[in-house]
Amino acid sequence: MRRAIHRLSKVPWPLVIAFDLFAFFALVFATILVADAVPHAKHQSIAQPINTKRIAFSFDDVPRGPGAFLKVEERPQILIQALKTARIKQAAFFVNPGRMGESAIHGATVAAYAAAGHVIANHTDSHKTVSSQSAEAFLADVDKAEVWLKPQRNYRPWLRFPQLDEGGADKVKRDAVRAGLKARGIRHGYVTADGWDWFTEARAREAMKSGQTIDTDALRALYIETHVESANFSDRLAQRILGRRPVQMLLLHETDLAALYVADLANALRADGWEIVSSDAVYADPMAKMMPDPDYADGTMLEMLAWEKKLVGNRWFPRNNVSEARKLFATRVLHQ
Repeated sequence: MRRAIHRLSKVPWPLVIAFDLFAFFALVFATILVADAVPHAKHQSIAQPINTKRIAFSFDDVPRGPGAFLKVEERPQILIQALKTARIKQAAFFVNPGRMGESAIHGATVAAYAAAGHVIANHTDSHKTVSSQSAEAFLADVDKAEVWLKPQRNYRPWLRFPQLDEGGADKVKRDAVRAGLKARGIRHGYVTADGWDWFTEARAREAMKSGQTIDTDALRALYIETHVESANFSDRLAQRILGRRPVQMLLLHETDLAALYVADLANALRADGWEIVSSDAVYADPMAKMMPDPDYADGTMLEMLAWEKKLVGNRWFPRNNVSEARKLFATRVLHQ
């Protein structure tokens, strides 16, 4: 240190002052640049949309009647184990308490789903659509289900409209129902991706009853393929509508097919680049605050937003069509 001071003492003082001034201003300029750059970088990281495909699983019509392959009493445990195997920590089960009747099995089924970490929400008491009754009658049906649901473990104040029917072309009724749900603190438990698994399950039951031979490997492949394609269709549609990737909600039903194939479906989605998230994450997405105003309120959230915006091009997943879905099942599963 002393040697450095000795060498510096031999430098003419005007040069020392000039050097000091140069160093001072260089330090100030660098500090300004850093101070300006850091907040800008932070702003960019916050503003950037998450560009990953994220999806959650939900199951409607709980409890559901007999399916094609499993006993009603064994299906819930098989489904719970499948979800565990698939590392799906939180799915949503939308319940119709009025379907339980006097059987203790169905109440235990809902409790088992909740005990496994999944959430429970409202699908109305009787599963009647908005279009089939008055707004007052529909809300009374919601209230009746809430009485049973609220004490349940992992309850969520979400309402999934039966058959995704929010009133069709009757905007007065639709808005009355929306206002009634808001007053009750109940949110729209919408879906964004729908593979019509209920239709495939119904065809399988028909085939079993009529003694037709079902190619179960082909059925599994069709089930998985259809839902992965539905998720990707919804991903593309969302980017066309919103310019970003929201968290998607996949609509399934408490069917035998779900119990048998949901783990394989989860693996296929992950292999396709999807991240499986919680149901809570879906309704924390900004899209959950949107209230589409289409000419006809019926379908997924994305379908209604596309209809509202008069989006050009296909707004509906092509396989959500009776003739197309029936043809696929006949040719690929029954080999007709």
